[in-house]
Amino acid sequence: MRARPLRRGRTGRTIALTSTALTLTLATTGCYSGANSPANGDPHTLNVLMVNNPQMVDLQRLTAEHFTKETGIKVNYTVLPEDDLRDKMSQDFSSQAGQYDVASLSNYETPIYARNGWLAPLGERADKDPEFDQGDILAPVRTSLTAADDKVYAEPFYGESSFLMYRKDLLKAAGLTMPARPTWHQVADIAGKLDGSSKGMKGICLRGQVGWGQLVAPLTTVVNTFGGTWFTKDWKARLDSPEFTRATQFYVDLVRKHGEAGAPQAGYAECLNDMQQGKVAMWYDATAGAGSLESAGSKVAGKIGYAPAPVERTAGSGWLYTWAWGVQKASTHQDAAWKFIRWASGQKYEQLVGRTLGWSKVPGGKRASLYRNPQYLKNAGAFAPATKQAISSARPHDPGVQERPAPGIQFVGIPEFADLGTKVSNEVSSAIAGKQTVAEALKKSQRLAQEVSDAYADH
Repeated sequence: MRARPLRRGRTGRTIALTSTALTLTLATTGCYSGANSPANGDPHTLNVLMVNNPQMVDLQRLTAEHFTKETGIKVNYTVLPEDDLRDKMSQDFSSQAGQYDVASLSNYETPIYARNGWLAPLGERADKDPEFDQGDILAPVRTSLTAADDKVYAEPFYGESSFLMYRKDLLKAAGLTMPARPTWHQVADIAGKLDGSSKGMKGICLRGQVGWGQLVAPLTTVVNTFGGTWFTKDWKARLDSPEFTRATQFYVDLVRKHGEAGAPQAGYAECLNDMQQGKVAMWYDATAGAGSLESAGSKVAGKIGYAPAPVERTAGSGWLYTWAWGVQKASTHQDAAWKFIRWASGQKYEQLVGRTLGWSKVPGGKRASLYRNPQYLKNAGAFAPATKQAISSARPHDPGVQERPAPGIQFVGIPEFADLGTKVSNEVSSAIAGKQTVAEALKKSQRLAQEVSDAYADH
């Protein structure tokens, strides 16, 4: 079963209607000027806007000594948290101001930005560059960065799905066994038994932080496998449906009963830290987190097991996501931008990270060759096969039990979703904090989703 394609004729109206950061009007971005860009007059300098994830911080550390030394191209990084990154990126790219040549964007933004003419296509450059080896990029990741015109508009820095990370030693001590393909109810049972198994130990970590890329990401995979959906194939909002309600109630109950301290404020970074520090027994989240758990300095390195994303009614429920590099169409440094991307997303960079920082820190999930690399498999073998399997089995066009109107597993691939998802996450996070019931949260969320569905159903 495949979702119907978006109505391309609606794109312009959709962009005008939505109040998300993706669609800030040009008037609000008038403060940016390509002429004032530090990189504008220097063909040997690039301005790169980048999310502050650990893999990107490693890249920043290695750039001057390796990329700049080899090419003579200096890179000025602006490194921001995810939400701030998206705000600044949408401002600059929507106005084509040219302040930033390259930005880290995801497979959510890429098709939307491409439709709006904000990105330079990269597929032709990649195809003509044998050293880059475009055919080595994992097919699901490459497809997710391909727009409606069948052109590739971004190249991945790393790719990810989601899976369950758990403490093998704690399960063994408690006489418990993780099923090969766990259900969410089995996971909840294990979380309850491990909660309090040692001083301060909590059973599981699940994101509760406000944000469509925070709480909504894992929650939506739970909704999918419980049989729910944000919208039906004909754009009927379903956030107050029995299936969506059961999934959300399950998620909220699990994190409230057996989840991490401060759950309403906990996102990816907070759960990663809790897992690394040995404060939680399980964590359901991005496969990209495994490298940090197994790295030097992690208190739990060698103690973690990896299981597929838990399910209920579907065969799988792992998401598909990639942080990738996109080049602003207005950039006057297209050649230099490609040189940066071919380096940062290339096989040689993966080998550089492996040699200098450790193989568990390689930004994986994007190239098939990495999963044939003996050195990588020797050092990252605990999670590498599970990561590749999760990415390969992700189904962005068929993530649940019913047909969808737009692609996406942990998001709905329309511009309005960034704003809608963040507002809904605020309501659900409030339920996690005990400030309202799940029913109350979803009643408000249904009204928000209805505004979006009405606009689409009318066209």
